[in-house]
This record gives sequence, C-alpha cells and structure tokens, in this order.
Amino acid sequence: MAPPQHALDTPAGSVSTIAPPPAASARAVFGWVPVLLGFLTAVGPVSTDIYLPAFPALEHSLHAQSGGAQMTLSVWFVGLALGQMTMGPLSDRFGRIRPMLIGTIVYTIASFGCALAHDIWTFSAFRLIAAIGASASLVIPSACVRDIAHGNMAARMMSQLVLVMGVVPILAPTLGGFVLEITSWRSIFWASGVYGLVCIFVLVRILPETLKNEHRQSFSPMALVTRYLYLARDRSFITNAMIAGFSAFLSFTYLSAAATVFIHVFGFSPSHFGMMFGLFAVGMIGASQLNGMLVGRVDAHRMLTIAMLVAFLGTVLLTALCVLFVFRAKHGHVIELWMLCLIVGALLVSLAPTGIIGPNATVGAMINHPQLAGTAAAFIGTLQYALGAGAGGMIGMMPTHTPIPMAGTMLMGAVIMLMLSILRPAPVPGAQASQDVMPIGH
Repeated sequence: MAPPQHALDTPAGSVSTIAPPPAASARAVFGWVPVLLGFLTAVGPVSTDIYLPAFPALEHSLHAQSGGAQMTLSVWFVGLALGQMTMGPLSDRFGRIRPMLIGTIVYTIASFGCALAHDIWTFSAFRLIAAIGASASLVIPSACVRDIAHGNMAARMMSQLVLVMGVVPILAPTLGGFVLEITSWRSIFWASGVYGLVCIFVLVRILPETLKNEHRQSFSPMALVTRYLYLARDRSFITNAMIAGFSAFLSFTYLSAAATVFIHVFGFSPSHFGMMFGLFAVGMIGASQLNGMLVGRVDAHRMLTIAMLVAFLGTVLLTALCVLFVFRAKHGHVIELWMLCLIVGALLVSLAPTGIIGPNATVGAMINHPQLAGTAAAFIGTLQYALGAGAGGMIGMMPTHTPIPMAGTMLMGAVIMLMLSILRPAPVPGAQASQDVMPIGH
C-alpha cells in the first residue's frame, strides 16, 4: 500500500517548519494510524503479560526450579534489549515496514516453538528468539510517530498509542488466568502465534510506510556506534531516556514479582490475579490519557516532575505497608482484606504515573533528533528492557516468600528517577525541534 503524503514531512537537512496538516490528513494520521501502531506495539506487552499467571504451572510442567519462570521473563527482556539496538537503525535505513514485518515473522515462529517446548532451556531459547523479533514492533512505532508529528502533537499521538497499546495488555493476564482454568499454559503461546499472524496481515495489507526514501540513512557498524555515542553525549537526551528507562524499571519489577507475591504469598487464584492486573493497566492508561489532555495546557517539564514525585511517594508507602505486612505475619496475624486493599492501592499510586512519565520522557528525549528517530527510539527501548532484564534478575535472586523485595526494588527505581530529574536540563522556552547536525549519512 502506498504511503500517504503528509504535510508534516520536511526535506532532509532542513530546519523543521511544520505546518498544520489539512483536516482529512489529520484525521488519517491521528485516527486509524495510531490504532494500528498501538496494535503492533502491543505484541511486546501482550507476550510479557499473558503468561504471568502461568508461572507456577510453567515451572511444574517444565520441571524448573523455583524462580525459573522469573528468569524466562529476564531472558525475554534481554532479547527485547538486544533486538532494539539494531531494529531502530535498520528502520532508519530500510523504512519502517520491512524490519517490523521480518521481526513479526520471527516472533510468530518462535511463539509456536514456545508452545512445543518440553524443558525450561528450550522454552527460554525460543523466548529469546521471539523477543528479538518482537523488538521491531516495540521500537519502530515510536519512530513512526516522530516521522509524522513533533512536540505537543507527538505527545498527544504517543498517548493515543499508549491507550491502544494498553487495551490488549489489560485483557492479556486476565485471559491467561482463565485459560489456565480450562486448559494448559501451552495454549497461551499458540494464541500468541496467532496474534503474530494477524500483525503480519496488518503490516502487509494495511499499515502505510511513514519514512520517505529521501529521509533514509545509511547503515554500517561504525555509523551505528557513532550515532549511539552522539546521543549518549546529549545531556537532554540521556537524562530523559534514563528517566523513561527507570519508569519501565518500576513496571518490570512489578511484572517479575507480582505473580509470585499475589498467588503464592497473598493466595490469589490465577484468574483473580489477572483481574487485579487489569486494574493497574487501567490506572496507567488513564494517566496516559490525562497526559494527552493536559499536553499544551500544563508545562510538560513540570508535569513529568510531578508524576515522578507521585511515583516516589507511592513506592515509599508500598514499602512501608509490605514491611508492616511481614511484621504482622511473623506475629501470627492472618492476611486481612484491608491490608491487601492498601497494598494494591499503593501499587496503583506507584505504577499509574508511569503512564505520564514514559510518553513525556520519550518525547523529551527524541524531540531534538528527528533525523535519528529510529536510532533514538532504539536507544530508549534498549535502556528500558535492559533495566527490565536487570529487574527480573534481581527479583529472581531474592526471597519469594515476602513482598518486600518487590517494594524495595521499586523504591530504588523511583529514587534514581528523581536523581535523574535533578540532572535533566530545563527546556528552552519557545524552542522548536531542530534537525541533527552530526554527519549521520556516513
């Protein structure tokens, strides 16, 4: 399908002077394209979330030791981090569609491999391969947003993408929990493969290419290293990217620990855990949509700072409640409903602000690098999932009979976010996104 011509496109090497698109084009760009991008980006969250309720069954079926399921999640995050390092730059060279298509085919085949695995090592290997494939659809849609929008328009579109991307992950763990009530965990991965097939159809038949030929960059190992070093030396980019990364660190810490904490420690059934998971997803999506409504009305720099403070206070409260829970359990108190409600509420306060932190920090990092949108998005995505792998590894090595490791690790991530916020440069009032001036074509 031929790509639409957008009024937002500018010649390579020129300063971006972006005019408002005509009404018909605006409806196309801000209507169905974010829906398609969100559907594709959801491949990663769905594949992360849908099998969380299956952790105990997975360990039993594959004869894995305690903590083995958490380590498969870390392997998944490692694959996402490794894949994104090259997927973004490849999309800058070959366009957005082809890398996503190849990656989705790899993801689909590897998902079917997970469904057929009979030991934890084979399962982990297929998860790694599936993650490398899925990384394309995680990082490239953000570059597509940068291709067709900037500034406040990009922030609104990113919030739309997060909304659509979040609808399926809300249902994923709930669906996974119900699947476990009637059939094997293997059905989850057969369903993931089918989802991949649908994404392949979207890429082949529906989604337009957003990167024009004249805006594409050459690809070589030396150019790749040069671009990453260039971005790493930009203080505005690296601080915002690290903030987005540690925002994801909070979410991934919860993802790695939640199934064990809520099913084993608090006694939730897999289906009840899935429904509770949906509550947190609703909170994050709601915060993201609030962000989209406030963009342009409230200073984005200030909004990001407030969101980080709320997340910090939530993790402090969560840690205190988990310590109180363990203290009461040691003295023979049974698990009471009011204590569980307080812990769930503190988790919601800790996680919901990530729906504001992630989009704003991502846009803040990418705003000055339109010619390196794919590489910049890959850098951010790699940071997020490398930190996610670290979170999963840390949780896997900690005691599993208490919620304190989860709460303490989330608190650590929130503290680091606040420290990065202090180092983050204030935006220049009235500044517009500028084109990259580094020699990126060699």
